[in-house]
Amino acid sequence: MTDTASPARRFRELLASDRLIEAPGAYDAITARMVEHAGFPLVYMTGAGTALSRGYPDYGLMTLTEMADNAGVLARSVSIPVLADADTGFGNELNVTRTVEEYESRGVAGLHLEDQVTPKRCGHLDGKEVVDRAEFVARIAAAVSARSSDDFVVIARTDAAATHGVDEAVARANAALDVGADVAFVEALTTTADVAAIPERVHGPCLLNLVPGGKTPLATRDEIAAMGYRIVIHPVMLLGTTTAAGDRALVELAATGRHPEPGIPSIADFFVRFGGRRWDDLRRRFDARDRA
Repeated sequence: MTDTASPARRFRELLASDRLIEAPGAYDAITARMVEHAGFPLVYMTGAGTALSRGYPDYGLMTLTEMADNAGVLARSVSIPVLADADTGFGNELNVTRTVEEYESRGVAGLHLEDQVTPKRCGHLDGKEVVDRAEFVARIAAAVSARSSDDFVVIARTDAAATHGVDEAVARANAALDVGADVAFVEALTTTADVAAIPERVHGPCLLNLVPGGKTPLATRDEIAAMGYRIVIHPVMLLGTTTAAGDRALVELAATGRHPEPGIPSIADFFVRFGGRRWDDLRRRFDARDRA
């Protein structure tokens, strides 16, 4: 892969390789940089994390503008591609068209769209509802048609396993691939056997979503790769671990009155990790006082 390639092109090159793509979830620039710093090839913008970071549960309460703007923040903050949650596309085929245009214009490498009704719910909660298959396929066809570059990756997510069974979910995934989706995402499978069967029954690349405490049994990277999946996302890993670490630090501060160990060498070094040297160089270059 080349540094000059677009993020979408680099995502395409990852898909064309024979290695499983592992993408931890991020919800802001800090967590996106953490994913990149750890050496992962792809950042996943979690819709749940995006909602929670704004004080809302993952109940479909976010608007297109809020979601697209956050995706753009992540995309501009890292040099690796960003795959972003786009919920239901925020309406019908017209809304889906605008959704793709907004995400793509912000430098996002790809998105996934689902077949839930609006407002949607987190895929690992009960009480979900889905639109009929024809409406879902129309959403995906509109998304494929709307992208300005064929490199932009469109992923079709179906939540129908929970409402109509795995056979219907497979049929929807295949129908979405037939109209141009690049990857199929069958959400909230509840048995290891079903998880393993999806790449065999779906005639295209598949994505697996792992959520500890959710519906889907957890598996290792090697196990997921052996099943034939091309992408695995971990939407809430950073969200959960950072929240737990923050809770522990706050409990310690409340109990002892002393600032817990920050875990970073210094504030200056911390800013370097987030691009400080670039801005220092610019200041030295253009500051009249430094040129005097």
